[in-house]
Amino acid sequence: MGRGRTEKVTAFALASLAGTVAKMAGDICLFNSQNFGFISLPDNLTTGSSIMPHKKNPDVFELIRARCNKIQGLPAEIGNILINLPSGYFRDFQVIKESFLPVFDEMHDCLEIASYAVSKITPAENILENERYRYLFSVEEVNRLVMRGIPFRDAYKKVAAAIADGSYNTDGIADHTHAGSIGNLCNDRIRGKMNHILKRFEFKRAEIAFENLLRGYSDGN
Repeated sequence: MGRGRTEKVTAFALASLAGTVAKMAGDICLFNSQNFGFISLPDNLTTGSSIMPHKKNPDVFELIRARCNKIQGLPAEIGNILINLPSGYFRDFQVIKESFLPVFDEMHDCLEIASYAVSKITPAENILENERYRYLFSVEEVNRLVMRGIPFRDAYKKVAAAIADGSYNTDGIADHTHAGSIGNLCNDRIRGKMNHILKRFEFKRAEIAFENLLRGYSDGN
């Protein structure tokens, strides 16, 4: 009665992981574009345009995005195979394996190349000196006024009025100190909580059971 159910649950987990990687790849493609220019990729991770000499296409991340988007469709594929089957075993389940078994290697490959490619990204410097980003610091200005004793609502209105009449100005300095902010990410605390939760999962037992299952499958049992 559990045929296909385990595969579907596992496919949802893989799809969730693939969704995260695909979104990251999509952001990198966007931020690498000429309109943004936040980052740049090395030549060995890009290809040239067939007509525009200056263009560098982020092919690696485009392919990662496509493959991860394909993986996100796996739960629906399995669900559609199972959708009108009565209880019991049917040969239909064999079709699930065609997509289900290779997906682990596909996801592994995507993670491996994504990890390598991200390490080769070069972030652009002095982006915030561009005039188009001056309003990013409007909240900083509101906070400065609040720290001087001005109520937040009044500070908000004052900065909004300055932006509207063109008198707004900023030094481009951000001062974040609260937990989770820039310069205080608290990654060590997050890592500690993650490790605490991971210790509660008995991964070794699952690995042994999986190895025994594969061994039995290879022996024809």
